[in-house]
Amino acid sequence: MFKEELKLVPEKPGSYQMYDKNDIIIYVGKAKNLKKRLSSYFRGTHTGKTQMMIDNIAYFKYIVTNTELESFILEINLIKKYNPKYNILLKDDKSYPYIEYTRKPYPSLKVVRYLKVKKHKDKVLFGPYVNAYAARRIVSLINRLYPLKKCEGMPKEVCLYYHIHECLGYCTKNVPIEKIDAMEDEILSFLRGNEDIIKNKLKEKISYYSENMNYEMALDLKKELDYMTVVLEKQKVELQPNENLDVINYVFANGFIAIEFLFIRNGKLIGESHEITPVTDDYLSEIESYIALFYQKREIPKVILIPDEIDESTIKEVLDANFLKVTKGSKYKLLNMAKENADINLQNNFKRIEQNLERTHGANDELSALLGIGIKRIDIFDNAHLFGTFAVSGMVVYVDGVPDKSKYRKYKVHTDKNDDYHTMKEVIYRRYYHALIDKDAPELILVDGGISQIHAAKEVLEEMNLNIKVCGLVKNDKHRTNDLLDGDTLEIYNIDKTSNLFHYLTRMQDEVHRFTITYHRQIRSKGSIQSVLDGIDGIGDKRRKELIKRFGSVKKMSEASIDELKEVLPENIALELHEYLQERK
Repeated sequence: MFKEELKLVPEKPGSYQMYDKNDIIIYVGKAKNLKKRLSSYFRGTHTGKTQMMIDNIAYFKYIVTNTELESFILEINLIKKYNPKYNILLKDDKSYPYIEYTRKPYPSLKVVRYLKVKKHKDKVLFGPYVNAYAARRIVSLINRLYPLKKCEGMPKEVCLYYHIHECLGYCTKNVPIEKIDAMEDEILSFLRGNEDIIKNKLKEKISYYSENMNYEMALDLKKELDYMTVVLEKQKVELQPNENLDVINYVFANGFIAIEFLFIRNGKLIGESHEITPVTDDYLSEIESYIALFYQKREIPKVILIPDEIDESTIKEVLDANFLKVTKGSKYKLLNMAKENADINLQNNFKRIEQNLERTHGANDELSALLGIGIKRIDIFDNAHLFGTFAVSGMVVYVDGVPDKSKYRKYKVHTDKNDDYHTMKEVIYRRYYHALIDKDAPELILVDGGISQIHAAKEVLEEMNLNIKVCGLVKNDKHRTNDLLDGDTLEIYNIDKTSNLFHYLTRMQDEVHRFTITYHRQIRSKGSIQSVLDGIDGIGDKRRKELIKRFGSVKKMSEASIDELKEVLPENIALELHEYLQERK
């Protein structure tokens, strides 16, 4: 296999890309020696994910670089750009929460999320906190114990917080700087690891409320003290109070890799992150790439603790961090703790993940084989309306068998009649007009419905010269997924109702229905003037604001005459709105 092509590959460093028969990049790798690395895929026997990938390779390409570092950087950029199916990818790209203390213009404390941490002279960040609930609870407690600024904006008069002694009255602008300094010192000292400050303050408050027979408040603070004691006890590790580092370790078994990250801040373990995924046989290379990707949108600590077998030389050029390897002491214990957690996660979740891969990637591969096309992305559409009004449509997206919620889209439909055909035409046009520009078209479109919706979608796609496979998901009389209808032949595929593929189709249809109905309910929520007016074609933001300003409520609008409505709207739209409001009575 590829015997002649491999003869031409140079023995130089570079990045290589594996393509499937649909010209989609399914894997990106790097190598010190491209010839040796690529040849290793096509000789001998392989198992698991490696063999699955090899079975799907139609051809490969490569880019020669001057150094191994250049090949590593290129690999990272290509993975970020193409999200190849067989690379380890970050499943959760959300940022972790931080506790942010702001000094100016007034002292305040809150939980924030930043995609990229930026230093600011008047702000101090603590974290990241993987447990967002714990971060919010700590901020809430400190705000109760200290008179920080809590309200938004700058009121003209002091508010309730001032009167209950939870604010110094910053709106009066005459707060002594000494009080702010003393309060700030205690708060920052606690967040940097001096837990006794808050514990002692809680004990004083509990004693005060008990002596004054306010037992309810005393009990409430006692619960906070107990919670803090448990949380801080869990965080204790044998490190210096001011140490900040991340600990990384892994376990590789049965073709799966479990990677564990432990976050140490101010000498305390504040959280962890882990990933379990099948990998190719060059798992160390994939771990190095994953580490580089992991810190693209996260705080990079000054020290990252890693096991000896991970080669940090190239990662150091990408990440501004000191990679540390140890063989004894408290840090070595942390390294072993990370490995133990990775092992536990792998043992506990191996079967579940293996089954989930079969339900997702496996089912997606089954669908590809059934339709005779390579499928990476699927767009699924559903429509909803109420007696022809409040028409909306929703689109959900599945990539490699799993939902990608960042790509979900909602559509307010201009058609105000019970007309699924024209609704589908409008939404398909709006979605794939942008696809022509952004070049993010799927391999398959699934429409919730039968022949009419298929014809509508195909008609628009043909007008736009887009060659995308369309199929319909047909429900039975109990409104459950029943059949897959081919958009070209209009024949029904024979699918085993107990198979992973059938359950995969059902999950997609249920998800798009849930997403669309939720949006539809928001649009037609009771008492919302905007929701009512969204059902009328010809009423945009400007006219909606004029109607609200003129009438103030739906009730008064429905009581208005056509002549009164014509003072704001053109006659034809005024007639339509009047008729619609009368039907609603």
